[in-house]
Amino acid sequence: MKTIRLEEPGRLSLLTTAAPSSRQTDLQAGDALVRVHRIGVCGTDIHAFGGRQPFFTYPRILGHELGVEVLQVGSVVTNVQPGDRCAVEPYLNCGQCIACRRGKPNCCTELKVLGVHTDGGMREQIVMPAHKLHPSQTLSLDQLALVETLGIGAHAVERAGVERDEFVLIVGAGPIGLTAMQFALEAGAQVIALDINEERLNFCREQLGVAHTINGVAHDALDALKAITSDDLPTTVFDATGNPKSMMAAFEYVAHGGKLVFIGLFQGDVSFNDPSFHRRELTLMSSRNARPDDFRRIIGLIEAGRIDTTPWITHRASFEDAVREFPSWVLPQNGVLKAMIEL
Repeated sequence: MKTIRLEEPGRLSLLTTAAPSSRQTDLQAGDALVRVHRIGVCGTDIHAFGGRQPFFTYPRILGHELGVEVLQVGSVVTNVQPGDRCAVEPYLNCGQCIACRRGKPNCCTELKVLGVHTDGGMREQIVMPAHKLHPSQTLSLDQLALVETLGIGAHAVERAGVERDEFVLIVGAGPIGLTAMQFALEAGAQVIALDINEERLNFCREQLGVAHTINGVAHDALDALKAITSDDLPTTVFDATGNPKSMMAAFEYVAHGGKLVFIGLFQGDVSFNDPSFHRRELTLMSSRNARPDDFRRIIGLIEAGRIDTTPWITHRASFEDAVREFPSWVLPQNGVLKAMIEL
């Protein structure tokens, strides 16, 4: 079968690998064989291509944002059947650790993410635990491949307990920050976007309907936030940059009694002023991946027309052309929000 593999930083190859067996008797009882039709390219893939992805080894088959079709299922599988189109929950958890036992498989102690810690979906077929497949009778393959990306923001907003009409700041208008904005808006919050890229801020205003945007180069962020919130500051702040300078600055943007949620991460330490942190009784949280319920909720919201995925995909390539196109997708000047590979 056709496979794309990242051999080393900056070098993808298109090769032929052995396909999984298509005989039902060869599947584990709880597994499913799926045909991959869509692969979304995310920041993790781009960082791996650039040699900047933490906890990553080469060579690796990338791809964890997948729209797939079920080909065969194991003997005890009941949630999907051949012919179903599904989004893939790419977080392979152990099911037994303290996090899994408490309903938090997204932060399993032994978690392996497809395309990061183990080979992913940039290939024609893959065998998956069937319970990691989330079907829809109406969503397109493009929409299904976007569910995992949306799940990152949905989980962060749910974890923070965002409330209607509160001021919510999202720092970083990249794909993950945009998903957080999408679900903060869905929760009824007054959303503020902070970024240094005016094109991304235009997208926030024009495509998502974000009422308040701040260009961190053109304006002092703290002064702008005070003006928007009548000196109160936002009660919930999400940082989706993975930039240590931004993450540490974000402590100063939170209102007294508010919450700061780190979605992005980097390899290093975060420091903050403890008296300021205590005086405002801030809550500091991290958010990792998404949970099964997030996938099901997102599919329902898209099916109901409450989440519009139309603006997200800005670039496309066939599987055969993706190796050639991929290096251009990492260049900021090309304005890639979400690239989609089609099989």
